[in-house]
Amino acid sequence: MCYSIFFLLGFIALADIFDTTRELCLKAAVNSLNDYSPNSIKKVIQFIWKLIRLPRVWISFLCSVISLFLYLFVLSKADLSVAFALDSMHYIFIAFAAKWILKEKFGAMRWMGTISVTIGITLVSFSH
Repeated sequence: MCYSIFFLLGFIALADIFDTTRELCLKAAVNSLNDYSPNSIKKVIQFIWKLIRLPRVWISFLCSVISLFLYLFVLSKADLSVAFALDSMHYIFIAFAAKWILKEKFGAMRWMGTISVTIGITLVSFSH
């Protein structure tokens, strides 16, 4: 069965939304440890132990699994070169999430890079 690029784009966008959610959860989990800086093996183990007890880390694992299965479905229906190019949308989603949810600062160069990625994705996806 032939799947339209827009159908596959929807699944990839959904996978990328789960990837973005994963990254936001991981960043929030690490930030919640209040600048905990492990500098010995014992402290690294304590750091990891604290991290794995945080619900946000487990939510991020769940998001990774969901994203993986969505992407595997896409790979079963599309050429790898197209799927991989379209999957780079997560860079765009991460940029917007970092700006508006995490309140990270974005300069003109970073926005130009994000726009360049968007243009590249569009060119590759419609060259199929």
